[in-house]
Amino acid sequence: MNIHEYQAKQLLAKYGVAVLQGGVAYTAAEAEEVAKTLPGPVYVVKSQIHAGGRGKGKFKGLENSGGGVRLAKSVAEVKSHANEMLSGVLVTKQTGPAGKEVKRLYVEAGCDIKRELYLGMLIDRATSQVTIMASTEGGMEIEEVAAHSPEKILKQAIDPVEGIQGYHCRKLAFGLGLEGKQVGAFTKFVAAMYEAFLSLDASVVEINPLVVTGAGEVIALDAKMNFDDNALYRQKAIEEMRDESEEDPAELEAGRHSLNYIKLDGSIGCMVNGAGLAMATMDIIKLYGGEPANFLDVGGGATKERVTTAFKIILSDKNVEGILVNIFGGIMRCDVIAEGVVAAAREVSLNVPLVVRLEGTNVALGKKILAQSGLPIVSADNLADAAEKVVKAVKEAK
Repeated sequence: MNIHEYQAKQLLAKYGVAVLQGGVAYTAAEAEEVAKTLPGPVYVVKSQIHAGGRGKGKFKGLENSGGGVRLAKSVAEVKSHANEMLSGVLVTKQTGPAGKEVKRLYVEAGCDIKRELYLGMLIDRATSQVTIMASTEGGMEIEEVAAHSPEKILKQAIDPVEGIQGYHCRKLAFGLGLEGKQVGAFTKFVAAMYEAFLSLDASVVEINPLVVTGAGEVIALDAKMNFDDNALYRQKAIEEMRDESEEDPAELEAGRHSLNYIKLDGSIGCMVNGAGLAMATMDIIKLYGGEPANFLDVGGGATKERVTTAFKIILSDKNVEGILVNIFGGIMRCDVIAEGVVAAAREVSLNVPLVVRLEGTNVALGKKILAQSGLPIVSADNLADAAEKVVKAVKEAK
């Protein structure tokens, strides 16, 4: 689960992470009122969307004006920027050409920036440890730094038994070229960030840029936080921060029915049980020249109703030109899948090729249900056969 920058800063500040004074605004008038509470004379007006690259982004129809993060030198200029940005569609590298509508802004105090650094914290799956990443290349996407200057990325793994220690922070501080009081400020910042990371069940905390001011302070100029969805049951306050307008409607609907769905850019819809099998299904579709339209794992204990919902969600994507159902029945019975597929196909008036591969528990009954449905369902003997058939069917339908 993702949250907005201003929400991340509110959370981090509670743990002692240094952030600038600011406030959220939903209207230009509110932005003006927030600015009046800030020291000035410099203010920053930031679009709040779930995407990076806001500063370099452009608003549709206003390509020659400012981006999604703007500097203001008066309260009046804050209001002017807010009027132009709110309800505008901001296009960044991460939003794609469709962009995202800006429905809220964060108005923040300006500061004296001496240096811009990068600081991130995540769980390294290879070592099962929280790992801190830091770089002198603040303000740049860390992926670009990794690709072009990997030697500029510092890493420090934290043993979960030992926890964060002063020497971890000092090692990173010296690697970033910090000195004097900056080292102490950085150490305090990282320790607070680590505490927030663990306490809030975060999966990623990213501060980019982390700035060093002329006075030697270390402050989060931006903040991004992602959370482990599986831990939200014990993080109710964070769950309430969810902005559903920033999420894909189909993915939201899938979540309500305990389905794991991620929309992709291809044309072949996939319905599979098991994440590993779903990944293999997408790979083999690509091997045979097709492009998957989604990742969809119905899980091991799916019901007929859940399968029907999954089918509808796949078909809600207008780019879908064919569907591949690939089920290996263990806990998930093939006859339940078959009943759900038939029910959904009838309900939505299926008009794209449908290929089904079933194997495992009650497979004979499942195939019988499909065969007797009277629907134009193509059966496949194995996964390779299924992928070949659905790709061929989609190409022939064009």
